[in-house]
Amino acid sequence: MEYQQRKTNVFMFPWLAHGHISPFLELAKTLSKRNFNIYLCSTRVNLSCIEKKLAEKYSHSITLVEIKVPSLPGLPQNYHTTKNLPSHLMPTLKTAFDRSANNLSKLLKTFKPDLLIYDTIQPWAPVIASKHDIPAVAFVATSATMTSFMLYRYKYPGTEFPFEDIYLNDHEDGNLVHLIQSSENHYKGKNRFFECLKRSSGMILIKSLNEIEGKYIDHLSLLAKKKIVPVGPLVETTTTSILEDEHSHIIEWLNKKGFGSTVFVSFGSEYFLSKEEMEEMAHGLELSGVNFIWVVRFPVGEKTRVEEAMPKGFLKRVGEQGLIIQGWAPQVQILEHPNIGGFVSHCGWSSVMEGIKYCIPIIAVPMHLDQPVNARLLTEIGVGVEVKRDGSGKLLREEVARVVKEVVVDKGGDFVRKRERQLSEKARMREEEMVDVVVEELLQLCRKRKSIIRPQINGLLIHEVVEMTPNAVLSNVSMTKSK
Repeated sequence: MEYQQRKTNVFMFPWLAHGHISPFLELAKTLSKRNFNIYLCSTRVNLSCIEKKLAEKYSHSITLVEIKVPSLPGLPQNYHTTKNLPSHLMPTLKTAFDRSANNLSKLLKTFKPDLLIYDTIQPWAPVIASKHDIPAVAFVATSATMTSFMLYRYKYPGTEFPFEDIYLNDHEDGNLVHLIQSSENHYKGKNRFFECLKRSSGMILIKSLNEIEGKYIDHLSLLAKKKIVPVGPLVETTTTSILEDEHSHIIEWLNKKGFGSTVFVSFGSEYFLSKEEMEEMAHGLELSGVNFIWVVRFPVGEKTRVEEAMPKGFLKRVGEQGLIIQGWAPQVQILEHPNIGGFVSHCGWSSVMEGIKYCIPIIAVPMHLDQPVNARLLTEIGVGVEVKRDGSGKLLREEVARVVKEVVVDKGGDFVRKRERQLSEKARMREEEMVDVVVEELLQLCRKRKSIIRPQINGLLIHEVVEMTPNAVLSNVSMTKSK
């Protein structure tokens, strides 16, 4: 057949967040090994980071494509990424991203891919793909648990989620409501997400495993009325370059610690601890007496010294017990080190998958977005222990110390490691089979390219797009043209 004789061209278009770009890149690598040619599209500042991670062997199958995003007031080109972006600029970044819609259309016209795989921030992307007769599939980089939780609340407001282990505390619920009600370009966050799912061509790809959240994948399929296709954990592969660069001192420090004696502490690249949270975490680690590597980040442009952010005298008191890293750290290489005995994590989905893959007990300290739901899932399936907060949502140093000691010192993490090994082994055994399913589903969609159902706006089929302005798409204005 045609699609077996030549490479299938796929255009990938993730949101401008590292936690989204990374799984898109790993999926690109997976598909490139199965006769797919990938165009991975993002902004220049993000592509410069990807280039450093992309091995030479992918140079003939993965092409990095820059999309021009307009520079808005307060948002120059080097801010066209969520990495270290001050939170008050996030709405501006989404607005700028929406305004790149016409540029996406030009890129699709230039590259003429067989398929578009898009993220869940840009509901205008599948509409543009439809203009070019290109099928478009949504790729969800968050958990099926969170996605089904959100979709259930959207469809059945005021009713309890049918799985009692998954819930939000009052302070978490308030944060989520604020998020989904927030608007950019008069388009609410929840509508962005659900329109992306609705406009996906027949199926939805999701970064997940049946072994981890099978019942939530099934539940999501019922809610979305689409086939949900798990694509695996998509954990970044390691390289040996760490011992040759400026981060080699981290591994050298870690080599001096005992087996399983150290926790790795990281809250991702998009959440910045408040002064109070920083102090409670610092005191908690100190009270635990456990060795730690702590990655500390500050927003772009904020000139804060680590010494100023920490409690007075903290660095001197902990001495060799702790290693503070400001900025970026080689997370995967650290997690796979035998002397790591716990992962104090915000429970971003990529970090969760990395913890499970490397069989590291996850000490869950969720902060916002999908993280609280992910933390409940980890507890349910037995691969993590959550640090509980008080009724107002305040992080408590005593609770941090208690859970860290439980996992590392009292060997409470042994059961977790055993459970993670079971899950990892099951996933490893089914990995090739799962990839086979993904490939076949995508190829079938490409074969049906000429007869796909185009996305609808206001119940009307889109036949010919007059002007692909993001406001037209985001306002659900009919884009059919009278003949």
